[in-house]
Amino acid sequence: MQLSEHDSTDTYLIAPSPGASKLTRAVEGVDHEGRVQHLNVVEERPLTIFLNAQEIVTAMTIGDYPEYLALGFLRNQGMLRDGETVLCVDYDDELDTVVVRTDGQTTYEDKLKKKTRTSGCAVGTVFGDMMEGLEGVRLPDAAVRTSDLYTLAHRINTTPSLYLEAGAIHGTVLCEGARPLVYMEDVGRHNAVDKIAGWMLSEDVGPEGKLLYTTGRLTSEMVIKTALMGIPVLASRSGFTAWGVEIARQVGLTLIGRMRGRRFVCLSGEDRLIRDADPALVADEDRQNKRKGGQ
Repeated sequence: MQLSEHDSTDTYLIAPSPGASKLTRAVEGVDHEGRVQHLNVVEERPLTIFLNAQEIVTAMTIGDYPEYLALGFLRNQGMLRDGETVLCVDYDDELDTVVVRTDGQTTYEDKLKKKTRTSGCAVGTVFGDMMEGLEGVRLPDAAVRTSDLYTLAHRINTTPSLYLEAGAIHGTVLCEGARPLVYMEDVGRHNAVDKIAGWMLSEDVGPEGKLLYTTGRLTSEMVIKTALMGIPVLASRSGFTAWGVEIARQVGLTLIGRMRGRRFVCLSGEDRLIRDADPALVADEDRQNKRKGGQ
């Protein structure tokens, strides 16, 4: 079944806002033939995250959902642990800072000294040992229907987004079955994932039955963040890195990439796949619907 543009967005709890103010800036340039071109380009601004009184990191971000980004970043770095109480999250838009206050003391000086730059766009940063915390990860059981993958890919790729408006940005979508729930964008795919982690923490949403879809590469950092969030399935229209595949296999995460049209490649966790849709039959149905629409 073909979905209209309206149908592609009305299922979201949070959808992209390509027309929102301060996310893009109008600029003027010239093309290869010397003609004047007017473009909207993505803004990026610094956001400094504090945990209680301690400065943790300054991230480059498009500036939306700073509270979710701060919560998710701290959660994915192991600085907010299960059972720890978040008292409040304060955002100051003039100072570009977020302060997350908890009921415990903060002592991460040693961890902050030891950090690894990752391959993420806008230079993602993972503090301490990148594998720390993965030893005890137990991902929930899940079934991944190929019919749901095809539906999700179509809905997400036809959703109005900042990427379609200006490019130079990554998107990450939290999904359940064939339904996309929360769609976050940012200059770094790691930021987009952290926003979703922050939303899940803030809204007390569990990882059971969830799938994470990203427009970016399936790197080690993406796999680690997804596993630490407890989400059993990670999918992308892009490709893989070897370390990302290795870690996914170690933790039992289903890793699906190169999702193009009705095609994909699964390099880890294939046992979760339920092939309930014949790609050839679905493609034939799409062609028939297109012909009917043109009559």
